[in-house]
Amino acid sequence: MSRQTSQDREVNIRLRHAIVRPPALNFADGLTTVDLGVPDYERALAQHAAYCEALERCGLALTRLARDARHPDSTFVEDTAILTPRGAILTRPGAPSRAGEVEEIRGALSPFYPGFDRIEPPGTLDGGDICEAEDRFFIGISERTNEEGARQLAAILVRDGYTPVLVDIRGVEGILHLKSGIACVGEGRLVAIDALAHDPALRNHEVIPVEPAEGYAANCVRVNDRVLVAAGHPRLEAALQRLGYDTLPLEMSEFRKMDGGLSCLSLRF
Repeated sequence: MSRQTSQDREVNIRLRHAIVRPPALNFADGLTTVDLGVPDYERALAQHAAYCEALERCGLALTRLARDARHPDSTFVEDTAILTPRGAILTRPGAPSRAGEVEEIRGALSPFYPGFDRIEPPGTLDGGDICEAEDRFFIGISERTNEEGARQLAAILVRDGYTPVLVDIRGVEGILHLKSGIACVGEGRLVAIDALAHDPALRNHEVIPVEPAEGYAANCVRVNDRVLVAAGHPRLEAALQRLGYDTLPLEMSEFRKMDGGLSCLSLRF
């Protein structure tokens, strides 16, 4: 399949690093929109450890940040920055309680990036609303990412030679962030829930549909030669395997209780 441009190949260079942070003891005090019960802390730690091991198996060197009880949602590091081969953008999370997470992430990224762009007030933007797909960046406008934050990010991406595509998900039930409903798995393909699979914004990509009963699994993650998938979703995993992807299922039950998915737990670059 020869769909890739020279920009695509640049975007698809192998990932080498990831930043992770284990959940703090007060993890259950974080924000959530679902009612799936209180997360079991020890089980969450075990699931996070397995996730980190999976990233290492995929060839990534990890920067492990300390637990941060000041910010119960801080294990979801993806929301704090947008990383591309051409630069780093610090976000401005849409939940005020998460604002303090960004500065420490800046420090962790400083050895890898010489400088940073930032989303400025009144813009808000969560990393979970941004899906990189070859030379395009889908930007979700959501309850956490507002139109001004999306506009600012789009301007930065255009400056850096990328194509931003806005996707308004405020009317889509059951997802907090855009990447709760779509994921790029490479080769011009997107995994997508039914509510997004036919969105005109996705028309340039081959869509792998996710059955409604397995909607949570749409938040899968391509990491070099593997695709991390949430365990317990055999139909999507089988569909990916039929297309030649090497899947790696991971238990995510405790993070799901706090609106978290596989992509949320790391910044990969």
